[in-house]
Amino acid sequence: MDALLTIPLVPVVVVVLWLASCIKILNEYERGVIFRLGRLLPEPRGPGLRFIFWPIDRMVRISLRTVTQDVPPQDVITKDNVSIKVNAVIYFRVMDPNRSVVEVEDYLYATSQMAQTSLRSVLGQVELDELLIQREQLNQRLQSVIDRQTDPWGIKVSAVEIKHVDLPEEMRRAIARQAEAERTRRAKIIAAEGEYQAAQKLVDAARMMSEQPMSLQMRYLQTLAEIATNNRSTMTIFPIPIDLLAPFIGKKPQSPSS
Repeated sequence: MDALLTIPLVPVVVVVLWLASCIKILNEYERGVIFRLGRLLPEPRGPGLRFIFWPIDRMVRISLRTVTQDVPPQDVITKDNVSIKVNAVIYFRVMDPNRSVVEVEDYLYATSQMAQTSLRSVLGQVELDELLIQREQLNQRLQSVIDRQTDPWGIKVSAVEIKHVDLPEEMRRAIARQAEAERTRRAKIIAAEGEYQAAQKLVDAARMMSEQPMSLQMRYLQTLAEIATNNRSTMTIFPIPIDLLAPFIGKKPQSPSS
């Protein structure tokens, strides 16, 4: 009796298991690439509940979210023959799910390898100073190169950022000495410019006093007033007639009657 009840349940269980393998749920950020008897269907399946006629159909899930992938440190020899280690980070996403499955075996691994080779190739064409100073331009150049090479795979590279440049110890000391010498040079230039401006002001003041003799007399009286108000020291002042300074200022002072 029990055997007779078990026999009809076998087809039911088989049908239930088959339906469970045919029903697929895709998230909003996923697309399903369908192969029917080995042939690619033109349109990938969108998100939601999808029925896949297994075993005739086979579905490959592809995520459309942006992938953040670290590029391991690469040994790079710059244009001026400096050996450094550079690592970076790359941001990319799948734009065409069908091509990301058909055109390349593993698009994640392929994009990572392409980023490593492009990093060594592009940075090997620039000098160390350019690498340290013009990093933003190099990031854009790397993004353009990698994006152009991954475009046949349906991959869009949105950004590439150089994270760290590891310099040899002797190169670090050389850069530190160069920076110190640059700061010393700037300090000397600033001091020389200050002396030049001070000398120029003295020349202008002397020219003005030579053209206006009364300004020299007013300066003389102002100096006497400053000395007289200084209580910290005791000084003896001998007033000198301003007429005695006439030979030094080049003009004879006018008499009060004139």
